[in-house]
Amino acid sequence: MLSQQTMNKLSEMNLNGMSKGYEEQLSSSACQGLAFEERFGMLVDQEQTYRENKRLVRLLKSAKLKANACMEDIDYGHIRGLDKAQIASLNSTDWIKRGFNLLITGPTGCGKTWIACALGNQACRQGLSVSFQRLTLMLEELYLAHADGSFRKRLMQLAKVDLLILDDFGIATLTPQSRSDLLEVIDSRSGGKSTAITSQLPVDLWHDYLQGGNPTVADAILDRLVSGTLRIQLKGESMRKLRSPKI
Repeated sequence: MLSQQTMNKLSEMNLNGMSKGYEEQLSSSACQGLAFEERFGMLVDQEQTYRENKRLVRLLKSAKLKANACMEDIDYGHIRGLDKAQIASLNSTDWIKRGFNLLITGPTGCGKTWIACALGNQACRQGLSVSFQRLTLMLEELYLAHADGSFRKRLMQLAKVDLLILDDFGIATLTPQSRSDLLEVIDSRSGGKSTAITSQLPVDLWHDYLQGGNPTVADAILDRLVSGTLRIQLKGESMRKLRSPKI
């Protein structure tokens, strides 16, 4: 009876990991011979693990990553320009904590989005917030947000995440409004938050794609995106053709 009351109190205090761990200890004969300090230490570890797992689930749900990808599954068996040392450096997520941007370019099907999602997954594991956005859909949402008055709120949401992944840059033609909105998003994150961009379009063609008769806006976007950024330039045939479970 006393044990049940203890578990109930732990749950009421939102110490659910400790409550579950305490219940497991009561039913484990192996734990009965352990010292109090050892058993209590185990409960603290279980509470910490429970909270970390809960946070990871929340971050991954919020990130809405397109692919269920992780860094451990990156395939180096096919020649496509991946540098193991660079990937290992990115895996540390220090670049995100320092606010660096990342540009991932290459032909269709070479794994740009998959790698971006793997980096997003790793960031979530490290307790960082991530948002995956298909660029065309994000710009459509921002266009509608102007109409209902929620643009600033949406802009702030995009500005505060630690890593913003913009997928398929260069696919759709930009309107003057969408070009301006993209500048607002990039500018709101400049100097403090990381943005990762995937694109089939080589970086040296980005200015032509962005300007649309307004080179000043193109200059402003590229100045905030490209200067001092990290780059992954992929090559080779489509990974989809290879039907490999690893990208």
